[in-house]
Amino acid sequence: MKNASKQTFKIFWRHSANYKRLVFLILGALIAGAVLGVIIPLFYGEFFNQLAGGGDAKDIAADLITILLYILGLNFLQWAFWRVISFGMIYFQPRVMANLANTCFDHLHHHSYRFFVNNFTGSLVKRVNRFVRAFEKLTDMFLFDLGTLAVETAVILIVLGFINFYLALILFVWVFIFIVFNYFFSRWKFKYDLKANIADTKVTARLADTIANSITIKLFPGFNFESRSFRKITDRQFRLTRFSWQLGGWMEAGQAFLMVGLEFLMFYMGVRLWQQGVLPVGFFVVMQMYIIRLMRKLWDFGRIIRHIYEELASAAEMTEILDTDYEIKDMPNAQELAVTRGEIEFKNVRFGYRKGLNIFPEMSLRIKPQEKVAIIGPSGGGKSTFVKLLFRFFETKKGSIYIDKQNIKQVTLDSLHQAISLVPQDLILFHRSLKENIRYGRRKALDKEVIAAAKMAHCHDFIKNLPQGYNTLVGERGIKLSGGERQRVAIARAILKNASILVLDEATSSLDSQSEQMIQDGLNTLMQGKTVIIIAHRLSTIMKMDRIIVIKNGMVEEEGTHGQLLNKNNSLYQQLWELQAAGFVQV
Repeated sequence: MKNASKQTFKIFWRHSANYKRLVFLILGALIAGAVLGVIIPLFYGEFFNQLAGGGDAKDIAADLITILLYILGLNFLQWAFWRVISFGMIYFQPRVMANLANTCFDHLHHHSYRFFVNNFTGSLVKRVNRFVRAFEKLTDMFLFDLGTLAVETAVILIVLGFINFYLALILFVWVFIFIVFNYFFSRWKFKYDLKANIADTKVTARLADTIANSITIKLFPGFNFESRSFRKITDRQFRLTRFSWQLGGWMEAGQAFLMVGLEFLMFYMGVRLWQQGVLPVGFFVVMQMYIIRLMRKLWDFGRIIRHIYEELASAAEMTEILDTDYEIKDMPNAQELAVTRGEIEFKNVRFGYRKGLNIFPEMSLRIKPQEKVAIIGPSGGGKSTFVKLLFRFFETKKGSIYIDKQNIKQVTLDSLHQAISLVPQDLILFHRSLKENIRYGRRKALDKEVIAAAKMAHCHDFIKNLPQGYNTLVGERGIKLSGGERQRVAIARAILKNASILVLDEATSSLDSQSEQMIQDGLNTLMQGKTVIIIAHRLSTIMKMDRIIVIKNGMVEEEGTHGQLLNKNNSLYQQLWELQAAGFVQV
C-alpha cells in the first residue's frame, strides 16, 4: 500500500502541475496568512503590557488605540491573504477533480473485456468517486491543516526562542513527541482502516449485485438467503470499523494527556521566569494564545493523519487500476485496418480462458470475402469465443487472426471495431434517448438517416407511438423496452453503422416469429455486400447461408451448405436438426 500511496501522490501532483502558478500563489498566500496569525498575538501582549505598566491614562489610551489599529491592519491583511487562498482553491480543486475524473474514465474504458467481467459496475463507480474526492480532502488537509500547522509552529518556536530559549526548547520537545506519537500510531492503525475500506467496498458491490438481480431473487425466492449473506458482510464491516474507531479513541486519549502536560509546564516555567523579572505580564497573554492555537491545530493533527491515510486507502483501489497496464492495447506503430474485401482467417489459433484448458486447441478457419457464414454447435463449443477473439477482446495464446491479410494484433483497436458490426444476443442500451442509441452506430448521422435505419429494422412503428417518440429515454440498460424492441434497436444501430463485416449473435433470438419475419428483409438488405457471420442456435434461421460451420470442442467438426450437411450420414448437424425438428431446442 506504501507504493500505492506514493503513486497516488504522483498522479495528484501530475494533474496539479498543470496549474503551477496558481498553486504557488495559494502556497505564498497561505504562508503569509499563517505568519500574520502568529505575529498578531505579540501586539495583544504589548497591549496588556501597556495596561499593566501604569502611567497617565490619556497617554496609555493613545498607545492602546495605536496598537489596536496595528492589530486591525494586520487582521485585514490576513483576511486578504485568506481570500486569495479561498478563491484560488474554488477554481483549482474543481478543475483538477474534473481532470482526474476524465483520466479515470479514459483509463477504465481502455481496459479489456476480461477486466469488466471481473469487476462490479457499482464497485468501479465507487472507486472513481472515492479517488476524485480523495484529492479534494487531501489538498484541504495538506494546505489548511498541515501547511498552516508547520508554518505557525516554526514561527512560534522562533518567536519564543528570541524571548526565552528554555520555553522554546520545552515547546519544541513537546511538539516533537506529540507528532511522532501521532504519526506512528496512525501508520500502525492504517492497516485496519484499509481493511475497513475493503469491507465497505464489498458491501457496496454485494448491494449493487443484488439490486441488479432483484427480479432473479424474486423468481427464485432468494430474499432470506441474500439477506443472510448481506448481513454477514455488513457484520464484518461493523467489526472492522468498530475496532478502527476504538483505536482512534485511544489515540485521542493520549493526545489529551500530552496537552494537559504542556499547558502546565509552559505556565509553570512562565511563572518562574516572571518571578525573576525576565518575562512581562503581557507575555502570558501571548503564551496562552499560542498554546490555544497550537493545541487546536495539534489536536486535529492525529485526526488529520488518520484521515490522510484513510483517504489514501480510499484512493488506493483506483490508483491500482490506473497503475495497471492494459491487457489488450494497440501495438507500437499500429496501423489503421483497411477492409477492402472482408476476408477473415483464423490460422492455428490456440486459446483458453484458464491456464491448461483450451477452448480452441488449434483452430484454423477461412471465411471468404462477402461470404455468409453460420457458426453453430453444442454449448461451450467456442461459438461466442470465436466472436470475442475476432473483436480482439482476448489475446490468442498461439496463432493469428487476419482480416484481409492484416494481423488484427498489428492494427488499432478502434479501426478493428469500426470495421465490424455486432448485434449481440444480450443487448444493453444506454440510458439515453432512442435516437441517441440508434445514432451510436454513426454519431454524425442525420435524423432522417436514423429514422431510415429504424424503419429498415422495423422499430420505427413502436417508436413513433411512444409519448416522446425518438426522444424517449429507454431507462438503465434499456429496461423500459421489451427484449424484442431492444433487439430491433440494435439492428437499426448496426444498419446505420454499415460496417464491412457483420456479426449476428442470435440477433433475432428475442423476437417472436412475426417480428422476425418483419425484420428479415432489413437484415437481408443489411447483409448485402458484406462478410456475414451468424452465431445461431435456431437452425431454421441459417438455412440460406453460403456455408454452415459446425464447431465442437473448439474444432471445425464439419462444414457445408444446409443441404449438404443434412444429407451427410451421421453428421452432427443432422442430429441437431432432427432434435429441433422434433420440438427440442438443445443446440
